[in-house]
Amino acid sequence: MKIITDNSRNRAIAGQPFIFTADSLSGPRTANSRTVATFRQTAEKCCQTVEPFYQAAHADLNKAIAASKTNARLLAQRIKKSTAYTEVIGKQLNIIGAEDTTDMTQEQPTLFANVKPAGVVEIDFNKMDAEGVHIYGMRDGETVFSYLTSETHAAYVDNRPLLAAGKPETRQYKAVFFIGKSEIGLTSAVVIAIAAP
Repeated sequence: MKIITDNSRNRAIAGQPFIFTADSLSGPRTANSRTVATFRQTAEKCCQTVEPFYQAAHADLNKAIAASKTNARLLAQRIKKSTAYTEVIGKQLNIIGAEDTTDMTQEQPTLFANVKPAGVVEIDFNKMDAEGVHIYGMRDGETVFSYLTSETHAAYVDNRPLLAAGKPETRQYKAVFFIGKSEIGLTSAVVIAIAAP
C-alpha cells in the first residue's frame, strides 16, 4: 500500500501542502472503495462489540457519581456538627444553605402535552437532577410504547406525519429520567394528546 501517491510526493517536494485522503492511502479508486467498505464493516463490528462495555462503564459512572454525592452530603453534615464550625467556614466550603436531599431513584418526570397544527405535539418536561428524559410513545393501533427520543432540553417536538392524512389520532406519551446511559427513577404518568391536521 502506498503511503503517499506520486502526485502527493511531487507536491511535497515542491514545497506545496497536501492533504491525506482515502485516495492518498489506497491508490486506484476501485481498490479504495473496497478498502473503505471493509473499514466500515470492521468499524461497525467494533462498535457492536464495544457498546456493552460502554453501557456498563456509564452504569458504573452513575453509581460513582451517586456515591460521591452521598459522601459529600455526609461530610458536610459532619463539618456542620463540629464545635469549631462557623458560618465563615461554611461560606468558604460552600456548604451553607438548604441541603439537596432529592432521591432521584424515587422521582418521576412530569409531562405536559401541547397540541399544534399539522399533527404536531410538543412535550414539555422537567429534569430535576437528571441529565434528561427518555420519551416513549404509543399511537392509534399500537399496543406497546416505543422509544421516541432522549431529550436534555424541553420541549420535545413530535412532528411525525399522521397515520392517516387529514384524520386526527390519539397519541400517548410517558418518560423516565436518565443519567449517562442509564435510566433512573420512576416512569411518569401517561399523558394523552389528540394530534389533529
